[in-house]
Parts: sequence; structure tokens; C-alpha cells
Amino acid sequence: MTASTRHPADTIPTPPGVTLEPGPDDKLILSMGPHHPSTHGVLRLILELDGEIVVHATPDIGFLHTGIEKTAEGLTYQQVITVTDRMDYLAPLSNNLGYALAVEKLLGVEAPPRAQVIRVILAELQRVSSHLVWLGTQGMDLGAISVFLYALREREKLLDIFELCSGARMMASYFWVGGLLRDVPPQFEGAVRKILADFPARFDEYERMLTHNPIFLERTQGLGILSKEEAISLGVGGAILRGSGVDWDLRRDMPYSGYEQYAFDVPLGARGDVYERYLLRVREMRQSLRIVKQALDRLPEGPVRISDRKIMPPPRAELATSMEALIHHFKLFTEGFKPPPGEAYQGIESPKGEFGVMVVSDGTAKPVRAHFRGPSFVNLQSLAQMVRGRYIADVVACIASIDIVLGEVDR
Repeated sequence: MTASTRHPADTIPTPPGVTLEPGPDDKLILSMGPHHPSTHGVLRLILELDGEIVVHATPDIGFLHTGIEKTAEGLTYQQVITVTDRMDYLAPLSNNLGYALAVEKLLGVEAPPRAQVIRVILAELQRVSSHLVWLGTQGMDLGAISVFLYALREREKLLDIFELCSGARMMASYFWVGGLLRDVPPQFEGAVRKILADFPARFDEYERMLTHNPIFLERTQGLGILSKEEAISLGVGGAILRGSGVDWDLRRDMPYSGYEQYAFDVPLGARGDVYERYLLRVREMRQSLRIVKQALDRLPEGPVRISDRKIMPPPRAELATSMEALIHHFKLFTEGFKPPPGEAYQGIESPKGEFGVMVVSDGTAKPVRAHFRGPSFVNLQSLAQMVRGRYIADVVACIASIDIVLGEVDR
């Protein structure tokens, strides 16, 4: 951290579009980050302090900007899947799902039933994986180091399943437009059922360490409060929105991928503080396992790709015997498919809130526009409200409770 007096203003560089108004001489400007271990990535905060009290906080973003949306315009629709992995890199399968559904809506096609159920299973396991990283880092930021080690222990088991299906532990690119990269292997069901059997006891273990821990309660209860009206006006989503008492979940209220067929509860809070967000995410992990069990029990047989050879490549076995299959394979991977002109939007309930994808087609094999509504980007703007009037030591707890990923904020 570096500090400077309030004047002269040009001693601390400010982000574009931000003006630091002249203030009393007793105010202090503190530059927190961008390489601070508790900012969850390369985030810089410009904090205006009155003693140890935060008067105002301004996030300075863009240090991890990779131009993903512009890059997508130079890729075929199927190739864009790979860059969606790199946004929220703690929930790449959720990104894959939102994008695949948007392009399928543009094409007017729907993934086969087996593919849809597998998508739900893996999307919910991805939600648990993402929440485990949040839980571990939230605990570590507040001094509970053991929670971080335990949470990542469980996450490794989930990454093993993602690797089993796709060959990659994080950047899976497993959900394709029109279905899946390939079917799940025979050992998939057994691995998932072991997760269903083992994880509830692990969640109990986390709660024994934190839920009634007096130090954790002191650092989280009544902190970072966001009212229901503030949450709605800021457009936040996920546990932040529901923690403030807004009963909204896209899986239930605007269902996709067959979520309307599953029974699950949407945990809801009222206080809107850091502790409430902790409780909700732990409950969400339990509900995710409930959805996974239902999906696994009803997993149908059948293909995992649509049969349209102009969108999905033919089975590899056909390439050695069918010239037509070989031609379709070659053209798909060199030219790509061409959706009709138009645009489509699809929102999904990612681990952090509404992840939205808008794709615009001009009839060619590459999107003329691909725009992503990142929940971390939207949720980050609530930080200024959360920390106003709080001690500087509370800023880290509030950042952790938002659960941001800078790859998606900057993208």
C-alpha cells in the first residue's frame, strides 16, 4: 500500500474518467493494490480515508484486460468457446454453457437430452468448485488459513471429474454449440456419486470451523451491508442479491437447459451483510448437490451432439469410411458454420450471478459482435457502498464477500 496526502491531487494517478474532488487537508488517499494479496487479482482501490474510516472507494480496473470480446470477432463460433474459459477462470464451464446456449438460440437448435442433463451436472459441480475457492479465500483473508487448505482439497476432486470428461482440469471447453465435446466416460457416474456421498460431511466441517466462530462472526456480521433497494439499483446478482432479500435465481425464474425439471431451494437472506453471503453460498453448495443427484438419477441414453453435420462434426469412426463425413469435418474446422443473420441473448445463473451472452450474426462464420455481461464486473460496483463508513481493515472482508474474478471484470 502507498499513501499520499489529499493534495496535490496529481501525486496519485487516477483511472480514466475518475476525478478526485478537492477535500479537506485531513483526508488521506490510500492506493491499495493492484498487487495486494487480498484484492483477489490485479485490482487497485483508491481509498479516501478519514483516519481509519473509509469515506469513499473507487475501484481501478483494467490491469488484466485481454480484449476477449474483440478477439471473439476474429474466431469462428465454435472457436469462441475457448476464450470464454479465460473470463471467469474459476467457473469456465458456466461460461461455456451461457455462450453455447446463446449461439444455439441463434441457430434455432437444442442440444440432445443426454447432453442437457450432463451440462446441468457439470454446471452445478462447477458452482460448487467456484464456491469452494471463494470459501477458502474468504477464510484466509480473515485469518482462517485451515479453511483454505480444506476447501482446495475438495476442489481437487471436482477438477479430477472435469479432467475425466474433457482432458483439462480448468479450461475445459467441454460444452460445444450443439452438445458436448464428447460423451462422458464410463467411470463418470461413480466419480460423481462419490462426490455426492463425501461432500455433505465436508460442508459440515467448514461450518463447524466458521459458522459459530466468534472471531469470524465479529469480522463478518453487520459488515458490508447492502439493502434490498441498493442491490436492485446496482444490478448485482448471485449471493449478493439474494443475501439482501431479493428472491431471484435464473435457474428457477428463467429456466434453461431443463432446470425447470429439478426440485431445489433458492437460499434467501435478509441482512445483506458479509456473514449472510457466507451462509447463502454454503447452502447453495448443498442445493447444487441436490440437483446433481436428481440429474444423475435421470441421465438418459442417447447422443450428446445434434445430428446436423453443418454444425457439429461427424463421429470420428465415419471419417475413414465416408467421403461426405470427411468433407463436413474439414469444412467445419476450416470455415465454421454460418448462423442466419440476427442476434440472441442468453443469461444463466453462474456462481457469481447472471452471466449474460449476446451474439450478433451477419450470416458469416464469425460473430460480428459477442458481448458478455460479467457478474463480477457488475457486482464490483457495490464495493463502494459496502465499505463507506467502515474501517479500512474491513475492506478486505467486503472484497472477499463479493467473490470477484478479475479475468472476467477486465476481459
